[in-house]
Amino acid sequence: MIDFEKDYILENERVLLRPLKAEDFDALLEYATNEPETWDFNAFGASGGENLKAYITTALTHRAGKTEYPFIVVDKTDNKIVGSTRFYMINSITNTLELGYTWYGKKYRGTSINKNCKYLLLEFAFDVLNVERVGFRANNLNKRSINAMKSIGCVEEGVLRNRSIDGKGQRMDVIVLSIIKQEWFESVKQTLFNLSTTSC
Repeated sequence: MIDFEKDYILENERVLLRPLKAEDFDALLEYATNEPETWDFNAFGASGGENLKAYITTALTHRAGKTEYPFIVVDKTDNKIVGSTRFYMINSITNTLELGYTWYGKKYRGTSINKNCKYLLLEFAFDVLNVERVGFRANNLNKRSINAMKSIGCVEEGVLRNRSIDGKGQRMDVIVLSIIKQEWFESVKQTLFNLSTTSC
């Protein structure tokens, strides 16, 4: 499973993912300040400077506690930090993990950034870590996120009713999706690779 002491670097020609650091605050602040709607669908987001500080501190604390592994996303075309994502609910007994807390600056949504990130992360999870299942979750009203997950090969498993709260403190249903090892090697890996290299 993941070595939490190791600083993993995942990259291809389009994107680079590296561990989140406290010093990334300045680079992320423009999104937290200018695009607070990014976190409307989920609570505990990084909207505003104070929330961003808490967001980074919490992510780093969870890495230190060996429960989450947060990444920064760098667009290599612009040589710019454009978002963040992470592995969480990492379980070495069941050999499974979840992939989420993913967000990108408005300019980079709907581009090839997401598919390239997902390819690198899933390749790392299945090919290197040898996990059996990668899970995904989202606010059931967040159709953009759900469609993005289904477009990379995620299979819908069900909806957890009244499971959490959104960015406005309202109760929300959470949709659960996943990709399992067999699906990755049989079809998803090649399909997602093709999508990541042909999308804009």
